[in-house]
This record gives sequence, structure tokens and C-alpha cells, in this order.
Amino acid sequence: MITLDEPGFPWIFLDQPGPTPIEALIPSPSPIHPLTHSPIHPMSPPYPAVFLDRDGTLMEEVHYCRDPDLVRIIDGVPEALGRLRAAGYRLVIITNQSGIGRGYFNAADFESVQARLYSLLGGPVIDATYFCPDAPEAPSSRRKPEPGMVLEAARDLGLDLARSWFVGDKAVDIECGRRAGTRSILVRTGHGHSEDPAGAEFVAKDFASAANIILRTSDASP
Repeated sequence: MITLDEPGFPWIFLDQPGPTPIEALIPSPSPIHPLTHSPIHPMSPPYPAVFLDRDGTLMEEVHYCRDPDLVRIIDGVPEALGRLRAAGYRLVIITNQSGIGRGYFNAADFESVQARLYSLLGGPVIDATYFCPDAPEAPSSRRKPEPGMVLEAARDLGLDLARSWFVGDKAVDIECGRRAGTRSILVRTGHGHSEDPAGAEFVAKDFASAANIILRTSDASP
């Protein structure tokens, strides 16, 4: 299922809870635009992306956040996103939302939080959001650290994973990036203060610092 939370805001891609690994990775038809009913084709040539964890990376960690009023952007995030976008990177949120699978909140609550996040970021800077509602005990090839959502984004949006990055505050973010074939940065915000940095190519104080690393060490040009 594909929904738009508001006109002008980025796509939110939602799969049904608990897909089997083979179901999640079989190519599917291009997404259909809900207004024009025409297929959304990946852009060519492939573009590099920065895959972004949400909670604890872009916004302050809130345990199972379902209330838009609790959204607080981490200092420096809007400016850092703008610099990455200006450099040619596509920006894609990849987030586990097991609160849906556990029954703590629903997809509408999630979209309300997303709308508040986009508003605080100052506009449609995010190209797409992929989220997995599966509970940890449910078999899933989409829930991080599995790379299903990243692979879907690469297919849907025409992304070059070898030139892409994954930035997050948990070891599962780093492992997800590794399995998908991206470079990775662990940020020390959110849960990052206590996470093992093993596997991360870089460790950064926060997302703004991670953006500096990306811009200093790689080039978005083909």
C-alpha cells in the first residue's frame, strides 16, 4: 500500500505485516501515482542516497512515539539534510515501527507523527519514507537489520547502493546498511551513546557531523 500523508510531502511506503523473505524481495510492478494513476518509474541514471533512521537520528528518541506534539528535531538536522540534498543525494527514511505490530498505535498515528516531522524540517526535503510495522517476533525481511526496505527503495527510486550511506543510532541500522551494500555511520544521539560501533565505517557526534563526513569523503556525482 502506498499513501500520501499530505500533498507535496514525500511518499510513505507500507507493506503488510510479516512478509516472508521471498515475498519481500520479488520485484513488483512500479508504484502507481494516486492522482495521475500512472506508474512511478525509477530515475536514470541511478542516484546515491542517504538512508536515514528516524527516532534518535533525525528527531529526539521518544518511546513508541504516537503523538505529533512530542516530535523534537535534533539540532542541525534540517540544515544538514539541505546540504546533502544540494550535493545530489536522495534522502530516504528507513524506520522500524514495531509499535504498530504490537498494537500500541496504528498507521494513522505514524503518519501524523511523520507529517509533524516534515513540517518541522521546513518542507519536502525527504524523498521517501519506508517503514516496517512488524513486531520483533514476526518473521520479516523488511525489519532492520534485514535490508528489505532499502532494497525496495533502491528499486523504486533508482538508487545506487554502492554510492549510498546509512546513518542511524543503533547497531541494526549499521547492519542493515552493510547487508544492503551501503557505507554506514553510527551517530551518538538517541541510543547511539550505548551502542557498539563495530561495523560502522564512521562514528559521529550527531547527524550534522555525519553529513559533514559524507560530504567530505564521497561525491554524489556519477
